[in-house]
Amino acid sequence: MGLDTDALRLFVAAAEMLNISAAGRALGMAPAVSSAKLAKLEQNLASELLHRTTRKVSLSVEGADFLPFAREIIAQEEAALTALGKQTTAIRGTLRFAAPSTFAQRYIAPILPKFLQQHPDLTLDLRLSDVQFDLIEGSYDLALRNAPLVDTSLKGRKLADDQRVLCAAPHYLDKHGIPKTPSDLTNHHLIAFQNRQPRPLTGPAGKDAVFDPASAKGQLIIDDGQSQVCATLAGAGISLNALWSVHEHLKSGRLTHVLPNFVAKEDNVLWLIYPKSNVLSPKVRVFMDFLIAEIGAKPPWET
Repeated sequence: MGLDTDALRLFVAAAEMLNISAAGRALGMAPAVSSAKLAKLEQNLASELLHRTTRKVSLSVEGADFLPFAREIIAQEEAALTALGKQTTAIRGTLRFAAPSTFAQRYIAPILPKFLQQHPDLTLDLRLSDVQFDLIEGSYDLALRNAPLVDTSLKGRKLADDQRVLCAAPHYLDKHGIPKTPSDLTNHHLIAFQNRQPRPLTGPAGKDAVFDPASAKGQLIIDDGQSQVCATLAGAGISLNALWSVHEHLKSGRLTHVLPNFVAKEDNVLWLIYPKSNVLSPKVRVFMDFLIAEIGAKPPWET
């Protein structure tokens, strides 16, 4: 059974907009045509992909299961046409991108107007949270992850290194003292990100240490990166932060680098990742290339 890729594009657009008529108009189809095309697709698949009422459209369970495959079929067609030199140069459609909110606010949101000016027919659907989304179940085209790439179902390109450093507000250190060794951290208030799990540190000559909030004199747990930085600036304690989130505060003196000879031992990297099974579509490729050129080529926190 062959599948009409125009119908698949319509289904994907309707699933994103939850509006069949609007999806049809975006693809140059009249409402009656788009409704008939979707009905024929569902007939061919023997499955109802979208629930329709007089008031709203919603994605069915079968539609949610089928959506990632529809996206991949479209990407396969685009890649094949590109290989034959028959793909149009315009980048169209919707790109679903997930990223940590703190990083996105600082580095991605300010450069989006430049990207959208270059690709006015592309819609960016951003999901920004410091809690990681499931890339495949969420049907995301691309995501930014600041963790080791260990999932074998994903592929990725490196955006930049993600070094983690300890820091505190000067007035906190004036009051509580400056730790001279990692073992001194147990006498301080420590700010933990999302949980109190110990974080391994490495120092001079490969000396191992640990940032262990659970063993500290006082503890604060925060699940939002920007809020953690704000709490640290306010003097709530010592925190382990991505260098990209605090480099300006360290330069200005609003934060002090604590135990500067020790950094997080994890080999953290900012990865742009996408499902391994998916063909890299032109819209994903151009967005990755843009982010690498604008951010990764010369990360501002490394200058």
